[in-house]
Amino acid sequence: MSDDPSRRRLGRGLAALIGEMDKPAAVETHAAPADGQVPIEFIAPNPRNPRRNFGDADLADLAQSIREHGVVQPVVVRPSGEAGRYEIIAGERRWRAAQRAGLAQIPVIVRDVNDRTALELAIIENVQRTDLNPVEEALGYQQLIEEHNYTQADLGQVIGKSRSHVANTLRLLKLPDVIRDMLINGDLSAGHARALVSAADPAGLAKRIVEDGLSVRQAEALAQLPAESHREPSPPAASRDKDADTLALEKLLSDVTGLKVAIAHRDRGGEVRIGYKTLEQLDDLCRRLKH
Repeated sequence: MSDDPSRRRLGRGLAALIGEMDKPAAVETHAAPADGQVPIEFIAPNPRNPRRNFGDADLADLAQSIREHGVVQPVVVRPSGEAGRYEIIAGERRWRAAQRAGLAQIPVIVRDVNDRTALELAIIENVQRTDLNPVEEALGYQQLIEEHNYTQADLGQVIGKSRSHVANTLRLLKLPDVIRDMLINGDLSAGHARALVSAADPAGLAKRIVEDGLSVRQAEALAQLPAESHREPSPPAASRDKDADTLALEKLLSDVTGLKVAIAHRDRGGEVRIGYKTLEQLDDLCRRLKH
């Protein structure tokens, strides 16, 4: 597959394509107006675009910018098969925002490419501009592999990423839908999610990561432990005869440490239990006890 001349041309020409997006539009083919402007209603989104999520606030901000400055970077399109009409390869967010801004026309660059190359360009442009969330990126990679027989190494070469990056991104598709939603919404990072793939209870660990603000390193450490370790420790059963002095002492220690403190007093001694949620809290407690 690496000997495919069209793929070599794609890899070589990618920088030029992205660079052309920063220049005034110049339609290359298919009899569009000379200045590269196409009526906005003659352009349709690509149903195979790996990007699925367009934040309303981001679109509103971009629409306002377009009202003031116009569309700075043209949309990359290809002929749709119907004369004078086009399908978006890259730049759907700009097209959507231009509609909001009330533009009648939009600048374009026309590329006469097949489905495979159109998908490659869409993924590459979005990945380089960090417009895809990790799930969209993984689904785009999977689509190229399943529909166009890419290996992970070939795909990495085309998009300018390492094979391990491609493999680790594809692993995210093994996660349950509830965690994918957290990735899409930005509640979890791709680093956190990769740690969850090997966890005994990925959903439980994901909940704890979000609630406790765990770092990727902390999540990776917890992922190696049994599923019971992913849940918050249960507090000790409160004594039915816990007196006011004990309760007051618990509150005092909690105020001093900033942590939850439980005292279990019995006839011959007892125990003080201090709960922490993060390793940073534990480090702070150790420093307090040491000094």
